[in-house]
Amino acid sequence: MGHALSHGEKTLSETGADRGTGPLTAIDPRLRIVAACLFGVTVVALSSLPALILALALSLGLLQLSRLPVRQTLRRMAMMDGFIFFMLALLPFTVPGDAIFTLWGMTASWQGLLNAIEIGLTANAVILALMTLVGTLEPVTLGHALHRLRCPETLVHLLLFTIRYIEVLREEYLRLRAAMKVRGFRPGTNWHTYRSFGYLVGMMLVRAIERSERILDAMKCRGFSGRIVLLQDFALARRDYVFAALFAGLTLALIMVDLT
Repeated sequence: MGHALSHGEKTLSETGADRGTGPLTAIDPRLRIVAACLFGVTVVALSSLPALILALALSLGLLQLSRLPVRQTLRRMAMMDGFIFFMLALLPFTVPGDAIFTLWGMTASWQGLLNAIEIGLTANAVILALMTLVGTLEPVTLGHALHRLRCPETLVHLLLFTIRYIEVLREEYLRLRAAMKVRGFRPGTNWHTYRSFGYLVGMMLVRAIERSERILDAMKCRGFSGRIVLLQDFALARRDYVFAALFAGLTLALIMVDLT
C-alpha cells in the first residue's frame, strides 16, 4: 500500500481552492504545520489590540497567498463566529469596569467590550491561519507530515481513517434516516422519537464496527502491516528556508509590538 503526494484529492478546507497555484502550496507541509502551531501559540499569548490587529492582517495575507476563495473562506469563518457571538456579547455585561450603558438593569463596561474584541480578533486570526496553512493540505499529506514530525503513528492512522470514512458514515446515516421516513417516522418531542434516535445511533455504531472489520480484513489482504507507505518523501528546499525566516520574523514582530 502506498500514497503519492499528488494534488488530486480534496483538501481539508474543501473551499474549492485552485490547488497547486498558490505560493503556499509549494511550501513543505511539515513547515506549514509547525508555522501554524507557532502562530497559534503566539497569537493566543498576545494581549494588546494593535498586535492582534496585525496578527489578523498577517492571516489575511496568508489567505491571499493560499489562493483560497475569499468569500467562501470568510463565510466559513462567520460560521465559527456564530458559536462565540453570544459569549462575546455577554462579556461587556459580566466584566466589571467603566460603564458604557445600562440595559435592563445590567451595566456594560469598556473593559468587557475590550476583552470581547480581543477574543474575537484572536479566534479569527488563529482559525484563518489554520485554514490557509493546514486546511489546504490533503488528508494523506497531512497525516504523513505529522508522522515525519514524530507524532504517534496510531494517532496519525486514526486521523487518516477518520477523514477518509466520515463521509461513508454520513451516507450510512442518511440511508437509515431515509428508511425511517419511508416507514412513516416523523420526529417530535416524545419518547417514541427519543427511542427511535437511540436505535439510530446504536445501529450506526453496529454498522461502523462491521465496516471497520471488513476494511481491516481488506487491508490485510493487500499486505497492510501497520504502516501506510508514502511513495514520495518530503525535502526542504530554498523556498522553505526563506518562508521559515520570513514567518519567524513576522511572528517576532508581533511579540515586539505586543511588548511595546
